[in-house]
Amino acid sequence: MSTSTPSTPSTPSTASASSTPTAAGAGAPAPRPASSLAALAPGVVGMALVGSSVTVSRTLVDAPLFTAQAVRYLAAALILVGLARAAGVRLSLPRGAEWWWLGGIAATGLVLFNIAVVRGVAHAEPAVIAVAVASVPIVLGVMGPLLERRAPSRRVLWAAPVVVAGAVLVEGTGRTDAAGVAWAALALACEAGFTLLAVPVLGRHGAWGVSLHAVWMGAVMFAVAAVCVEGPAAAGRLSGGQWAAVGYLAVLVTAVAFLLWYRTVAAVGSGRAGLLTGVAPLAAAGGGVLSGGGVPGAAVWLGLAVVIAGLALGLRE
Repeated sequence: MSTSTPSTPSTPSTASASSTPTAAGAGAPAPRPASSLAALAPGVVGMALVGSSVTVSRTLVDAPLFTAQAVRYLAAALILVGLARAAGVRLSLPRGAEWWWLGGIAATGLVLFNIAVVRGVAHAEPAVIAVAVASVPIVLGVMGPLLERRAPSRRVLWAAPVVVAGAVLVEGTGRTDAAGVAWAALALACEAGFTLLAVPVLGRHGAWGVSLHAVWMGAVMFAVAAVCVEGPAAAGRLSGGQWAAVGYLAVLVTAVAFLLWYRTVAAVGSGRAGLLTGVAPLAAAGGGVLSGGGVPGAAVWLGLAVVIAGLALGLRE
């Protein structure tokens, strides 16, 4: 989650990992009904934090990629362990096929997503990659319910293209080549995998367990790549500003955002939760304004209105 890959968690402090609302997976029941505000608010905040990472990540353009991400996810894993202990959350080790599902989240949603975004912007304007990732509500709206062994919601299927259209207006379009299109498609697949691969394991591990296991596995993968590609001394090349950016990404965009996002997926299902990815481009546009990027043009404001309309259509009870 462009990564590619968003204050303290609002997860109840007395709950264990296994008591988190169950996401339907292989043989699991469908997500139980929950009030829109209580169930969706964590996902909205999580996606807003993810959107804020666009501005922060610009600081890391010249940083050693694998090393910076390894530090980020290692720090996030340690933070999640500390928060879980403080909240009294009981975490379980993966077993059997769960290793594959959780490893898949780390490999696609964390490692390959970041690589696709960084390599993609070398062949295409950032807006092209962002628009591809913004198409994830359609994928989740169809594939998510199927994994949860239920029919896709017609309301979500109607709303998903609206959210995507608004995100396209917000992010704009830009130049690209064949390689840029391929990297954009990979980024879309990885962003969808970040949510879809969690469906079968959310029931037993909950938001806490899925977040922690995916993060530490991602840290290991990035650390191996960092040593092999950039060398063990690459961390010494990070500047003070880059260390600050890594810290922000580790705490808010990884540890906190992952918890909030998976909590919403568990409560409302991946199909409805997928619509909330439309919040990320809105947050990115707002972050650009706050960072001195100027006031958005008319197309961006129109896109904001379209995204809001799509969210209202798909998320209405």
